[in-house]
Amino acid sequence: MKDQLSFCESLFQYQRLRTDAVEVGNITIGGNAPVRIQSMTTTNTLDTEATIAQAIEIAGAGGELVRITTQGRREASNLEFIRKGLEEKGYFVPLVADVHFNPSAAEIAAGLIQKVRINPGNFTGGAKKFREVIAGSEEDREGLRQIREKLIPFLQLCKQNHTAIRIGTNHGSLSDRIMSKYGDTPEGMVESCMEYLRICREEDFNNVVLSIKSSNTRVMVHTVRLLVASMKREDMHFPLHLGVTEAGSGEDGRLKSAVGIGALLSDGIGDTIRVSLTEPPENEIPVAAMLVKHFQERTGHVPIPPVETDVYSPFEYQKRITHQVLNVGGEMPAAVAADVRGKSKISEEMEAPEIVICDDDQLAELPDSWADVLKVIPAESYENSFFNVYPLFDVEEDWIAHEGALFLVCRNSDLTPGMVDQLKKKKDVVILLDSDHPNPTADRRAFFLTMQNEGLTHPVIVSQYYDECTDEDFQLKSAADAGLLFLDGYGDGIALAGFMQSVPLILSTGFGILQASRVRFSKTEYISCPGCGRTLFDLQKTTEKVREKTSHLKGLKIAVMGCIVNGIGEMADADYGYVGAGPGRISLFRNRELIRKSIPESDAVDELVNLIKEYGDWQEPV
Repeated sequence: MKDQLSFCESLFQYQRLRTDAVEVGNITIGGNAPVRIQSMTTTNTLDTEATIAQAIEIAGAGGELVRITTQGRREASNLEFIRKGLEEKGYFVPLVADVHFNPSAAEIAAGLIQKVRINPGNFTGGAKKFREVIAGSEEDREGLRQIREKLIPFLQLCKQNHTAIRIGTNHGSLSDRIMSKYGDTPEGMVESCMEYLRICREEDFNNVVLSIKSSNTRVMVHTVRLLVASMKREDMHFPLHLGVTEAGSGEDGRLKSAVGIGALLSDGIGDTIRVSLTEPPENEIPVAAMLVKHFQERTGHVPIPPVETDVYSPFEYQKRITHQVLNVGGEMPAAVAADVRGKSKISEEMEAPEIVICDDDQLAELPDSWADVLKVIPAESYENSFFNVYPLFDVEEDWIAHEGALFLVCRNSDLTPGMVDQLKKKKDVVILLDSDHPNPTADRRAFFLTMQNEGLTHPVIVSQYYDECTDEDFQLKSAADAGLLFLDGYGDGIALAGFMQSVPLILSTGFGILQASRVRFSKTEYISCPGCGRTLFDLQKTTEKVREKTSHLKGLKIAVMGCIVNGIGEMADADYGYVGAGPGRISLFRNRELIRKSIPESDAVDELVNLIKEYGDWQEPV
């Protein structure tokens, strides 16, 4: 099997990745089981009734597992009463203890509930000291010994109690040992997992689920693929839990989750998922359910003819090389095209795209503020006298005879040897890549691979029409379908259309997908966790306050984190961080450097604004 295919069963046919079955209470994860949906409580774990009530909300919404933060021995012991209370009310949903720095809490939980999550970066060695550990040194060997000393007794307890575990590595919580050897890299995250897996195999403990998460969708997708490839090399087939950490809330959180999780589900990777939103946990369930259903419907689809994959780079980002045509491709930022055909008049207040696709009779209706936007109209209506207007051809039309730049609607099935020859002769073409295949992501990926194999560098705009979707379904489906392509360096722009959707929503979705895929930042980026029992302030209200003050700071990345467990690490990409430091106290960071320590929560949002101003990144709202 070629290395490019080592992370999935096929690049061109939707197939679930083969994994071993793991029993978690009354459900199975992996094997032939469906993709399971889960969420996590945000209550204080010592508040038994509140935690039971929220677990019921999650289960009632369709959650099949409920995770509960378990930061200490008292919280671990209380899981017994939470489980008992749920079962007395007729809810037998499996519970998962979320343990970080306390192996003894994990051991208590292993005897009380069905699954325990441990984090390799935090399970041994205590809090990170951010010191250098030389590979092969005595300190390095001692670190491995500590892992074995803590992990093996825990595995034996789990074996006795038929308890499953999740080895959950987070981008923001790698150990000093791993950071010293690999840095904050996908390779380090994978090795952090593999060290634990090798011990599990030595101890003949197979009741294991894995996760590798990041708030950076590109890191998350490429790292999970690398983990699958690494497991395959060592003949391991453990099931996988997927999630984008600290995805945020509202539209941004949903788009980021759909891009990251969807990119993996699209290739059949993933046995259980959690969508992390800074919202009530039951809100996460319908989003996860829609993503699972979207990809389940691809089972048994019409085959896509395979193409050569040597040019494909699944484990690191490599932008496809393109030449510039008009304002698309080359070194230009990824473009957003607004397809307004059949839509009513566009308001002046809307954010302008780079391209508008319209009918000729709509040209006069476009806002004056869109005067510089490139216009594309059907070729049969095109006249040379139009300023800044270009024709849109179908492949059946005589586009090759047109003098000057043009846009061409094309599908993977159109890319015949004859079409390739024509494109080699005519360079000033922007391709609008459509798909009517039930697996449009793989269909488009085959198109891009063929373009690369043939040495064609024409810019390509990913285009898709969605019929009769709700606004949320439209956003989730389009992000899940297109995200993989942009994460892998394919696509010079995006053009969405929807029968039921307004133009502002379509445009917002296009910009949002590009930002979630990390190819273009057009608004403030928020990295905010969903909260849990460790959070000591109202995360949802605080996040909204931060948004109200800073949402005009286009391109700035701001993290709002409930606690320090993963907070400092997960905000590695953030320019500024707002992190819970204790009851009523907040610490502020800039580029992971602590700048304001343990300030009153009542002053913290204003102090964050002052900090941004102090370092010259503030702009007054327009």
